[in-house]
Amino acid sequence: MTPSYEHAGITLYSGDCLTVLPQLAAGSVQCCVTSPPYYGLRSYLAGEAAEIGTEETLSAYVARLVNVFRAVRRVLREDGTVWLNLGDSYAGAGGTPAPPGGVRPGNPEKNGGVSDRDGLGSVAGRKRKDLIGIPWLVAFALQADGWWLRSDIIWAKPAPMPESVTDRPTRSHEYLFLLARAERYFYDAAAIAERPWTPARGYPSWAERRALGEPLRRGDPAVSGHVNHGAGWGIGPAGRNKRDVWTVNSASFPDAHFATYPPALITPCILAGSRPGDLVLDPFSGAGTTMLVAKQLGRRGIGIDLNPAYNAMAARRLAQDVLPLEEPAS
Repeated sequence: MTPSYEHAGITLYSGDCLTVLPQLAAGSVQCCVTSPPYYGLRSYLAGEAAEIGTEETLSAYVARLVNVFRAVRRVLREDGTVWLNLGDSYAGAGGTPAPPGGVRPGNPEKNGGVSDRDGLGSVAGRKRKDLIGIPWLVAFALQADGWWLRSDIIWAKPAPMPESVTDRPTRSHEYLFLLARAERYFYDAAAIAERPWTPARGYPSWAERRALGEPLRRGDPAVSGHVNHGAGWGIGPAGRNKRDVWTVNSASFPDAHFATYPPALITPCILAGSRPGDLVLDPFSGAGTTMLVAKQLGRRGIGIDLNPAYNAMAARRLAQDVLPLEEPAS
């Protein structure tokens, strides 16, 4: 298949990922970082049967994603990982009936014409106003299909989209799942360690370490008055292991694609899941954020998107390198 864009180690393909993935070399990808279209929220390509998210039933949506990640597993190295971002929605909470399949038409010139907070139409097996649990349905289906489900990471949004609800809390998070192809896999914990302490920066006070949940150890200057430069503390020179709640602001993008995740969210995924020069995959690459971050971190990348307009948009971003990396929030 001919790429629609190829430069500096980044390759973009326009087409159905289930058609493109079988053409990629087996065992060539180190990590996959992606966010598939969410179920029933909007259609990016009206009438396109291959479009994921427009299925008539929730079970059909989950089954299609399982098929996609089977194809991803073939191209993934034995020690590779998948980092999967998915949001949730409510059944029958949109205020207006949804068309067949529960999908509202998207208008890319106006943020898809609908917020993902608007909810879906009726969903089989769910009462009106039920939180559906889509991310966990997909995660458990992938686990049953042989993936190791290693972590559920909370993407906490300091400034979430406003909601007019008064009978539940405002949603301010999404899920990011870490899945592995095998029991043992590549994971560079040091690359994303939190709050490294060095003599130049100073070591944490007793109160700071207590707030971080770190135990006091013998030789702690707060106890004995001796300076041991962190050797006996729970926080070592490399920092503490990254926690599973990541506070990252949503990122705006001035072009037509509205469902972009922020570079700061996926920077830790690529740093932990790959080495410089490794190949990173996004089978739902959209506006190309995964490819942009991969490029900036010295990785190679393959992005696939069904909509050629989004691939063209991604190519423009990659050529301009318009979004500098943000400091990952910890």
